[in-house]
Amino acid sequence: ALRAGRSRPGYKMAAAGGRSGMAAVACLALLLVAVCAVDRSNFKTCDQSSFCKRQRNVKAGNSPYRALLDSLQLSQDSMKIQLVNEANKVPLLLEIYGLKGNMTRIRINELNPLKPRYEVPDVLVGDPPTTRLSVMGRDDNSVELSLGEGTHKLILTAKPFRMDLLEGRELVLSVNSRGLLVFEHLRLKKDSEASKEPATKEEEAAEASESSLPTEQESTESEKSEEVFKEAEEAEEEPGTWEETFKTHTDSKVNGPTSVGLDFSLPGVENMYGIPEHAENLRLRTTEGGDPYRLYNLDVFQYELYNPMALYGSVPVLLAHNAQRTLGIFWLNAAETWVDITSNTAGKTLIGKMLDYMQGGGETPQTDVRWMSESGIIDVFLLLGPSPNDVFRQYASLTGTQALPPLFALAYHQSRWNYNDEDDVNAVDSGFDEHDIPYDVIWLDIEHADGKRYFTWDPNKFPHPQEMLQRLAAKRRKMVSIVDPHIKVDSGYRVHSEIRSRDFYVKTKDGSDYEGWCWPGSAGYPDFTNPEMRAWWSSMFAYDQYEGSRENLYTWNDMNEPSVFNGPEVTMHKDAVHKGGWEHRDVHNLYGLYVQMATSLGQVQRSGGVERPFVLTRAFFAGSQRYGAVWTGDNAAEWDHLKISIPMCLSLGLVGISFCGADVGGFFKNPEPELLVRWYQAGAYQPFFRAHAHVDTIRREPWLFGEENKVLIRDAIRQRYALLPFWYTAFYHSYRTGQPVMRPLWVEYPQDATTFSIDDQYLLGDALLVHPVTAQGARGVQVYLPGKGEVWYDVHTHQKLHAPQTLYLTVTMSSIPVYQRGGSIVARKERVRRSSDCMQNDPYTLYVALGPQGTAKGDLFVDDGHTYNFETKGQYLHRHFSFSGNTLTASSADPKGNYETSAWIERVVILGAGKPAAVFLKQAGVAETRLDFMHEAETSVLTLRKPAVNIGADWTISLR
Repeated sequence: ALRAGRSRPGYKMAAAGGRSGMAAVACLALLLVAVCAVDRSNFKTCDQSSFCKRQRNVKAGNSPYRALLDSLQLSQDSMKIQLVNEANKVPLLLEIYGLKGNMTRIRINELNPLKPRYEVPDVLVGDPPTTRLSVMGRDDNSVELSLGEGTHKLILTAKPFRMDLLEGRELVLSVNSRGLLVFEHLRLKKDSEASKEPATKEEEAAEASESSLPTEQESTESEKSEEVFKEAEEAEEEPGTWEETFKTHTDSKVNGPTSVGLDFSLPGVENMYGIPEHAENLRLRTTEGGDPYRLYNLDVFQYELYNPMALYGSVPVLLAHNAQRTLGIFWLNAAETWVDITSNTAGKTLIGKMLDYMQGGGETPQTDVRWMSESGIIDVFLLLGPSPNDVFRQYASLTGTQALPPLFALAYHQSRWNYNDEDDVNAVDSGFDEHDIPYDVIWLDIEHADGKRYFTWDPNKFPHPQEMLQRLAAKRRKMVSIVDPHIKVDSGYRVHSEIRSRDFYVKTKDGSDYEGWCWPGSAGYPDFTNPEMRAWWSSMFAYDQYEGSRENLYTWNDMNEPSVFNGPEVTMHKDAVHKGGWEHRDVHNLYGLYVQMATSLGQVQRSGGVERPFVLTRAFFAGSQRYGAVWTGDNAAEWDHLKISIPMCLSLGLVGISFCGADVGGFFKNPEPELLVRWYQAGAYQPFFRAHAHVDTIRREPWLFGEENKVLIRDAIRQRYALLPFWYTAFYHSYRTGQPVMRPLWVEYPQDATTFSIDDQYLLGDALLVHPVTAQGARGVQVYLPGKGEVWYDVHTHQKLHAPQTLYLTVTMSSIPVYQRGGSIVARKERVRRSSDCMQNDPYTLYVALGPQGTAKGDLFVDDGHTYNFETKGQYLHRHFSFSGNTLTASSADPKGNYETSAWIERVVILGAGKPAAVFLKQAGVAETRLDFMHEAETSVLTLRKPAVNIGADWTISLR
């Protein structure tokens, strides 16, 4: 019963035999789970990845590349110029684009490749609009470009080739300043049969272009270039260039070495963030003396914390931040990628830095970044900020924003591997009602299907799926079933037969259908890079195709890295072949995105384009935010795994993926009650809120740990439900602007250096600060309240606190430290019912937290919670609330929206208010009315009772 993200390398025969065949190793499994974490030997280090080793062996120095200034071409939207490697004479084409919104795009490809190199499709939401470039000046060795909008310019130096990007006279970023541009050109293998054949047209063209490069290049080569040339020639003979073996797997490389790499230098920067997914601190560490951060989607069994190993998803976006500016680097490449981060201040103590400063010496802090990918081209976007929110907007303009989830998806989800049968599902569902705990969604893992054949139901355990779904729907609840992208090879299985007959499977290098081991045993892998395959997959979610499904059944895509139990590094062979002849190495990190994309579209199509989908994915890439939610994979019931869930989700939010959560309670092992309670308290304040557990763990429904713990868990879940209007509004903003829902403190306080490394507390939107208790036996936590001259209010006691300060807060088992920012207004629904849908027309309470000037503002988004009508028909309300001059005003934040609802405001709570003599409500065309109120002098809390105005109405409340 071993399962690593539902997989365990080395147990392929057990997997083949199904769960019964795994029983034989159950005892061993439990022992292993108890004593071991990830088996590192299953996954490559940089030294074992031949291209990473080759790239890293190129040391910083003068670049062998030279820009041929005579070849410069300037058009409406771009500048093109040839680069030549002085060592091997292979010409490259550099393209530079100024993009609207303060971005720059740099592309480098071979001028005349033997055949096309892979360029990532489907990630960008469109062709980014360009701005006009102009040449500002040039001399014998450089050219200066104006980048269109704003004051940015780019200086391109020809020899050695480098680019420096400036704002005014300030250097912002340098490209290839350390000379680490590496572009391994396509070539024929020496002494191969192919090389003895007559040259193809492409080869002749390549040779012609090399021989006809401008004479400028014919100058004497430096000794350095000769040396590099010699090294390059030797590299061709290095082990791993044309064939690479890892453990028992051999990767044939028909294209030979094809890696690309480039360095970027960021003066004045010491703080780097992003490039998820890693079980790592929010602020990334330097990689000197160890491996680079790896981006290669993998099914990692019991992942370790605080290291650069690859995990389930990859977003190749780095953010650089200091008190003056925020920048982003988006490296658009879907092949295996490694990222080195080095710094000239790494390892220096604070005292050392202070001494440098006091003595007037010391270097300007600088961080250098080096990207290395196995194949494809160099296609990089520089997001020039200058504010954090500018960077989020820039990245969203390229890859899209977080899809607006249906409201139920932001509520609580109950899952385990596995709920045994329909009776078990009914019992768990009833248990929530008996114990008065709200929940919205119950989940079914792999055992629900007939022999792990997805889109089916086990006829013995789940004989009446529609009736089961109908019972849930009657309580306004939903179900999620798992649909993984490995398909059981079984001629009697309709899904397999159709995929095979349509020739939709990924192929081996020899042209047969690729097969590997996964949960069903021998499995085929649909080629999700093929648009026709994706369209077919989407069609399978139609109610007449997915038998037993109803409109309240949604989907979980797991194992979509893809996971192949008997494959290299538990994934697909890199020389497998996709539609168009592309190798798997080119597209690997896109596979999971495509699975979620096709599944999401299928859910939309089944409703005729009306209903919003909900799909959870484990593997992801840039752009995955457009299709649903992600989670942090197979964590463990350990305190450190609870802690790491915060920076893991914060890192994802910074690169566009806001809908993130971790398995509450931990997937592996059994949590002690204290850990389980603390995890519920943390999870209630993270975007995706789902409890999930391994098949070998004891049952952990919230009422199974004694009355006292049940009450604590129920209270945490109820806090989540009360705040659903706030969560939904925050996701609406993320959908509109790309801003993260769960965000690091430095995003709102970009000049406060104290916040730059904080990752045990965070903000939700710009209004709530959360510091979950994540330490065993904690009696208190240190909370940092940011903002010079600002005030914060404890949401539980309403105590007012002045910032900035670090506060020691005493905690008990019921404590969830949450603070509302002075100057904000938060809407809640305090009549918590059994599911979010049951609360749709319930009244709101507005919490108005007065800032130091006695003002506050906030907003609320309301629609039907599940359709696209807010977009297609303008059926929504976006309300704006503001408090100033002792008057609270409600108005429309967006007059284009209109939505009928019976929901009303039952209470207004004003934090930090004095006691008025009287309170009056005024609406247009209605006589002014007096409101009852209550004032607590000790806490300065003023509660206004029953304004009884519709949430969509305009009104003012005056304190007199």
